[in-house]
Amino acid sequence: MADDRFLHALPDPAPPHATTPVDRTGEDHPREPAVSVWTTAQISPAAQRKNRYVAESTAHPAKMLPAVAAHAITHYTDPGDLVLDPMCGIGTSLVEALHAGRRAVGIEYEPHWAHVTRVNLQRAHAAGTQHEGRVFHGDARQIGSLLPPEYLGQAALVVTSPPYGPSTHGQVAVAPGQGVQKYHHLYGNTLDRGNLANIGHHRLLTGFTRILTGLVPFLRPGGHIAITIRPWREHAELIDLPSQILACGLHAGLIPVERCVALLARAAETDLVPRGSFFQRDFIRKQREAGLPLHLIAHEDVLVFRTPLRRTAGSAIATDRPRSRRSPASRARHATNPSVSDSRAA
Repeated sequence: MADDRFLHALPDPAPPHATTPVDRTGEDHPREPAVSVWTTAQISPAAQRKNRYVAESTAHPAKMLPAVAAHAITHYTDPGDLVLDPMCGIGTSLVEALHAGRRAVGIEYEPHWAHVTRVNLQRAHAAGTQHEGRVFHGDARQIGSLLPPEYLGQAALVVTSPPYGPSTHGQVAVAPGQGVQKYHHLYGNTLDRGNLANIGHHRLLTGFTRILTGLVPFLRPGGHIAITIRPWREHAELIDLPSQILACGLHAGLIPVERCVALLARAAETDLVPRGSFFQRDFIRKQREAGLPLHLIAHEDVLVFRTPLRRTAGSAIATDRPRSRRSPASRARHATNPSVSDSRAA
């Protein structure tokens, strides 16, 4: 998991005696030490969502595991803090925030999923959660005009994930004489070019950088952004999306502080037990038959950034590092191949 490009961007490590994290909660017992491997798939995704999410939630093509959101919320926030998700889908991060005693606000581009999020938030409130949960419908690239000013400087944590476009898996059904049919695997209308999932890889990176930049005013100083991402393959070529999203965060002026993995496999006594979908298993089988020794994906990367610890006298946040003048696409290329140079300025 070591990445020299990432580690060079980290602040100086804590002194050797600082083995227990600071307890910000005022409780008698400090929070558990942070670890880089999150055991977030020890029960199935269906079991994680049982009784917390309405049945319509299962149709979303790329749902975040509730345990991933819950782990981030537990480790980077305190009770009563505000959790924000600018691309909240069915509202997983918002629902888990409410159940953890936090406040929650999200944005969702597709109106259907914004409605499902509202229903899931209502279910959380019916279960006895006390804090506010809200979702706004719109394009997260316009976050400054979507969220009310009351949220400026308030969020302690952003938990989100970029869309994966055609690499989602969906669900399957078998019909007599029709073979295996794939469904619930697309983001809304594929002709909608306003949807980040439909605009191509490099435009996705540019749009996601814009979202990260727009998030900064809504985070408090030192607030964290946890992004779950995984690589995917196009024609057997690996697309290193985690490194490219790291470049997007740097371009947005964020400070990388951790790179973790969230398990998508159960940690058994001696090995990992993957929870791959039908299409993942079918793809791996075909690739192995063709001579390419691939394995099922067992984890997602989690990149954790933070905002600077102080603000300037104006409205902008002071940066702790000089910002690169490379474009997001150039930063993405440089992250995956440091030997590539680009003389263009943004």
